[in-house]
Amino acid sequence: MHEHQDPDGPPLAAAVPPYRAPTEDAMTAPHHTPDLFALSELNGPVLRPGDPGYADEVTGFNLASLRTPDVVVGATGPDDVVTALRWAGATHTPVAVQATGHGANFPVERGLLINTSRMTDVRVDPGTRTATVAAGAKWSHLMAAAAPHGLAGLCGTSTDAGVIGYTLGGGLPVLGRAYGYAADLVRSFQVVTPDGRLRETTADEEPELFWALRGGKTTVGVVTSLVTGLLPVPRLYGGGIHCHAEHTETLLHAWAEWTRTVPDEMCSMFSVLRLPPIPQIPETLRGGFWARVAIAWPGPTAEGEALIAPLRAAAPVAVDLVEEMDHAALDRIHMEPQDPLPARECCTLLRDLPPDALSTFLDQVGPAAGPDHPLLVASVRHMGGALARPALVEDAVCARDARYFLESVGIIPAPPAAEAVEQATRRLHSAMAPYGTGRTMVNIHGTPGDDQDRARAWTPEVYDRLRHDKATYDPSNLLRYGHAVTPA
Repeated sequence: MHEHQDPDGPPLAAAVPPYRAPTEDAMTAPHHTPDLFALSELNGPVLRPGDPGYADEVTGFNLASLRTPDVVVGATGPDDVVTALRWAGATHTPVAVQATGHGANFPVERGLLINTSRMTDVRVDPGTRTATVAAGAKWSHLMAAAAPHGLAGLCGTSTDAGVIGYTLGGGLPVLGRAYGYAADLVRSFQVVTPDGRLRETTADEEPELFWALRGGKTTVGVVTSLVTGLLPVPRLYGGGIHCHAEHTETLLHAWAEWTRTVPDEMCSMFSVLRLPPIPQIPETLRGGFWARVAIAWPGPTAEGEALIAPLRAAAPVAVDLVEEMDHAALDRIHMEPQDPLPARECCTLLRDLPPDALSTFLDQVGPAAGPDHPLLVASVRHMGGALARPALVEDAVCARDARYFLESVGIIPAPPAAEAVEQATRRLHSAMAPYGTGRTMVNIHGTPGDDQDRARAWTPEVYDRLRHDKATYDPSNLLRYGHAVTPA
């Protein structure tokens, strides 16, 4: 299942469908749908293909996959989700869920799409250092609510992403080495299971459901809110050190060696960036080929400066954007795109980074691969630290044994470019597979393929346990889209 593949052979996810740009006909053509009378009591809109607003309702941040459900429900609260799932169960209609659509990397054909983007309430309790977060809230909503109290959540590289979907996949934070996975901080979930029951689950109440939701993605239910712990980290020291392409090898080797010496609280990622000349990119970086080390340090600024001094001295620094900043401003560290686009993501968890792994990475995406290489970003993140420690309450996150994490992103605006991105993605991850653990992470797995491909996000033991939980909570397999597993 995890054998090294020929770079020119079949894709890692053999059943991944080719990219198909949404067509006007697909978004407006009427489909046959079951009787929608039972959905008439919903507070939110119920839309079918051809209805005004349908296209906006089904389109997420990632535009790479076609989404043409028979019906979409714009949920405004838990009651709408309960009604929608009861209707789906009665009509045997498969269900997908979408909030911000950052993880919308799988097609939705037919079925019901529950859009939770209207459910954005965030309530912060500074006394208990917790936040209650509704299903459609973004990290930007949570950060804005927590910042006045000197608190922050374990956000990933973009505050535009949704809190719930990110956390259900484990949630790999910018400050992960310092504080662990976002799933580790969850205190409770409010979730509607496919039988239409609204449940509260904690480590003590329905513990198996609580286990499966932390790392198992949307396999067993639709989460309507969660309670998560917050951290007293109002500010951090972070940003990017950028060198021109000719210094890529020098900076990469210096960073790899440096990661073996830094304290757990130092979080970093090395990236090769081929940035297009578009206004959304800072002018100093626009249209360039860069080697970058992104830094996030939650400790005193002076200590952070001393720790990264060897990186600044390793190669000529062309653009230095590392600075002290508010935690809520951490988008400045990785500079993720802020506008919707069609992206092909993929990841590989790595056991280590020996010299031959660095050479392989450079052969695939370094300067020798040329300025027109189709991958926009290829990154290696330093793992370990708190990311390697067991959760205080057992969960389904299966990336704790990885010391590094390989991620690639390609933009696919049209089918010919999509094929080039797909081939480059397969070559990179196949070439790096000998250094991998054999697994991926759910949130950055990319378009899921068949059951065997989806299983790569978990150990065999955890995958088998998730399948048995699926058989308990969703025996009819209503939640079958994306990375949901099939019942045992």
